[in-house]
Amino acid sequence: MTASSDEFMQEAYSRIRASVSSNSGAPPSTLPQTAQLRRARASLPSPSHGAAYLQGWGHEATVEHLLDDIAPALNGQNRSSRYWGFVTGAVLPVAEVADNLASAYDQNVQVHLPDQTIATEVEDAALKMLLGVLHLGRAEEWAGRTFTTGATASNILGLACGREGVLSARLSATGGGQEKKTASELGILAACLHAGVREIRVLTSMGHSSLSKAASIVGLGSAAVHELPHSADEPWRIDMDAAQRELQQDGVACIIALSAGEVNTGRSATQGLEDMQRLRQMADQYGAWIHVDGAFGIFARALPETDEFSRLHQTAAGLELADSITVDGHKLLNVPYDCGVFFTRNVSVLTSVCRNPNAAYLCSEASDIQSPLNIGLENSRRFRALPAYAVLLSEGREGLADMFARMVRLARGIAEVVWDSPDYLLLPDGQAQEQQQGGGTDLGDTHICVLFRAKADSLNDVLVEAINATGSWYVSGTKWKGQKAVRVAVANWKIDVTEDLEVVRRSLAKYISGAQDS
Repeated sequence: MTASSDEFMQEAYSRIRASVSSNSGAPPSTLPQTAQLRRARASLPSPSHGAAYLQGWGHEATVEHLLDDIAPALNGQNRSSRYWGFVTGAVLPVAEVADNLASAYDQNVQVHLPDQTIATEVEDAALKMLLGVLHLGRAEEWAGRTFTTGATASNILGLACGREGVLSARLSATGGGQEKKTASELGILAACLHAGVREIRVLTSMGHSSLSKAASIVGLGSAAVHELPHSADEPWRIDMDAAQRELQQDGVACIIALSAGEVNTGRSATQGLEDMQRLRQMADQYGAWIHVDGAFGIFARALPETDEFSRLHQTAAGLELADSITVDGHKLLNVPYDCGVFFTRNVSVLTSVCRNPNAAYLCSEASDIQSPLNIGLENSRRFRALPAYAVLLSEGREGLADMFARMVRLARGIAEVVWDSPDYLLLPDGQAQEQQQGGGTDLGDTHICVLFRAKADSLNDVLVEAINATGSWYVSGTKWKGQKAVRVAVANWKIDVTEDLEVVRRSLAKYISGAQDS
């Protein structure tokens, strides 16, 4: 890099930080203004610009455009402490520094080359640290471990490994000369034919939408996803008896996909160690694979081990018994998009699915660290592990536990405000709220998600839009039992429990007052 380009980068980074920082004293808005969006759209190059289209602007003019036109039209998920939509974390400062370092050095973390770069060893160190923070056991027990682009990619790996695991086991059991072949070698159709399998089912309860997408991508089909809700009142819990009946069917191989937790309520498919032990016993008996989509719910295992969070610890107990686990770093860990993690106990299944055959130049020498391209979806991989490594190293187990605890306390505070209001229903327990109004509620199951609705349908129809239009806090609109609802997902390291809770309290009261006045 030349001296002039060094100066350009330093100046640009300084201007970027100035644009992100709020110097006005007022909290940053969660959403851009309409005028800012209109200006940004008008600034985009278009074929209608004639000869000017696709002409080079140069570095300086491009930076001016990015900072003056584009940046103001971006949402405030990393600027505001109250952007509570989509279970989106912000970016810890140390993670942003590490992410800039990853861009500056631009490592392609695909092959373990210890004599050439430390990158793969940093990645492996981060994965081992995360296992420790989540209390999942020794690294040797999770020999298949890798960074992915996010929970969707990790769920694809989970179902691909599940498909491989259940079919390969049956191929070995049936023999017929195919015991040395894997499902990935034969393909799904041939493997099912030789294994005597007519259908592969994914058993779940309120699985994330990416589960159906993953099932489609790995060749199972979205119709393979079978919902087994425990009850109408607890649809996020998996019906254990129904799962056992599915596992017992002839000619059917099963992947059990458990949400920890469900995207609206944050509740988990299993209720603790006893449920997981029963599922583990059934999976072993019938040759099933257990995959846990722990994108954000699994971080409950990292909360302080105190009575305050004992219910969440109990619910998250036993997840370590799964065959594979999804984790999303760009949610509660507060590192930049895109950063997910995939863990599996069975590294041979993972390499069977992902290994690059006949590519000797991509193979590393024998090592405890696998070349990432042979255990993941990508051959070209950004050094996305570095921000996660920086956060784990900077905050440590205690710092992360404190950060997660503040998120839970704010979520529970918001839930309590809703519960105490005669004008809103806290979901999924709205009926109990009406029966016990004023008597307080047990919020021990509340993690970081709060689901509620207005009792007045007229307000409920516009409540999400009314909240988000203010720019002071941001929520996701969703539906619960066919009715519109508001979902708050607290995943931002910047939160101030007392101050943010007061903003929510005043806002919800104002909406009721406005509805009554109209």
